[in-house]
Amino acid sequence: MSDAGLDQDGQKPKGVFSTLMADGDWMYTKGEYKKAIQSYTTALTLKPDDKTCYVGRSKCYLKMGQSENALKDAEASLKEDKSFFEGLYQKAEALYYMGEFEFGLVFYHRGQKLRPQIQEFRLGIQKAQEAIENSVASSFSVKLEIKGDLSFLQKDEERAQPIAAILNLTTEKKLQTKKTPKSEKTTKQLLGEFYSDKKYLETLLKDEDLVKGKTKSGERLQDVIQGCLTYLDSCTEFWNQERPIGAHKKERKVKQNNCTKGHSAPSETVQFLLKSLDGIDAELTSGNAEGSLMKAEEVMKVVQGWSEKEVPNKKEVIGSLHSCIGNALIDLGDMDKALEHHQKDLELAKQCKLPDAMSRALDNIGRVYAQIGQFAQAIEFWEIKVPLVCGGLEKTWLFHEIGRCYLELNRHEEARAYGVRSVAAADEIADEKWQMNGHVLVAQAELKLGNFGSGVFHFERALTQARLQEDDSAKNVIQKALDEAKQHLPQ
Repeated sequence: MSDAGLDQDGQKPKGVFSTLMADGDWMYTKGEYKKAIQSYTTALTLKPDDKTCYVGRSKCYLKMGQSENALKDAEASLKEDKSFFEGLYQKAEALYYMGEFEFGLVFYHRGQKLRPQIQEFRLGIQKAQEAIENSVASSFSVKLEIKGDLSFLQKDEERAQPIAAILNLTTEKKLQTKKTPKSEKTTKQLLGEFYSDKKYLETLLKDEDLVKGKTKSGERLQDVIQGCLTYLDSCTEFWNQERPIGAHKKERKVKQNNCTKGHSAPSETVQFLLKSLDGIDAELTSGNAEGSLMKAEEVMKVVQGWSEKEVPNKKEVIGSLHSCIGNALIDLGDMDKALEHHQKDLELAKQCKLPDAMSRALDNIGRVYAQIGQFAQAIEFWEIKVPLVCGGLEKTWLFHEIGRCYLELNRHEEARAYGVRSVAAADEIADEKWQMNGHVLVAQAELKLGNFGSGVFHFERALTQARLQEDDSAKNVIQKALDEAKQHLPQ
């Protein structure tokens, strides 16, 4: 391990905040949730408002069945930034596992409104809706009448079928629907798969008892639901202005013509993929990495049998499945196979020219290498990732982690260079705590290079920032490191 701060006895330098975060992430990956919580909790003493740290600890609490604590941490991550999508997802998940399905549904919708490209929110919406319907069907005490178009929900007998049977569904098995007014038909065509969400939210809004409720943070459920509906209405208006409805009809006919007999219609294909990915994620989240791996491999076989006409983004889907398989293998401790799948994800991302997928794969490959102590390889892939990073916070983190790897390899000049870059990136976004972490990394590298005066200078800069933040824990750790560094200065 690197020597970025001090150990519990205050004798040797170890890591400060970023090291604790990395330890927490690693323990979480290994399934050692109590140890991960300890790391995250200690990290929060150094950086008490770090929203990513709260999310990490919330995930651990959820794994241990402590939904209340998971919800508290999720809400803490949203305290300063209500639009923090990772916090929104974690809050929705906590509410879902607490049995607060309606509240969970609302926050899944809110997250999807902010980040529609993230599939986890859509999967969350689906499972919350199914949970609500199941609870209604099994208990007369739940006062929620389900009406409207619920064709997005599969019949019980269809859900019970294996994947191969689901794929053989034909258009003859479509659910019958009532005739709708012309304006409603237009809305349905414009919104597509989002139309069912709109109808569902409208149903919730009609429940007088439900809308009177409040979320754990005091928000009125009626306001939250109405906000989601307003967003969908604005989408309808925009799409109606941008594109004539005839174009949608024509496009839908083309898609239908591309579907061969014996295969699912496009909507069924998408539904199958969403439900399959939901199942894969659910298994991994519940700690069943083997189950997640089996599901992902089964879906992979099915998708590989599809044609490009049936699924135009087939390679992108396969890349996502390789990523899922790789993550499951990491949980199972099979790092060699995990690397193979993340590398295949990277190859497909390059072929499809998908920067986000490339960044995801490079990140995963680098993390695996770092976790198994192959720091040179971690650096190689993380350095390729650098040009793909846009956000300042991700830059300062990535530079810092690359610098730590160089420090582990005793390549102190490179470690110093990346530490300086991390500080510069933190300066750009005025993030004082990452400035502090960057200065600590630079100080360590300078001490290893024998530049004790410079090392003391950077420790002093870090100490000043810790004092400005009134972070007592960080002050104590840095002060001890500074005192030790000063002992090497010429008298």
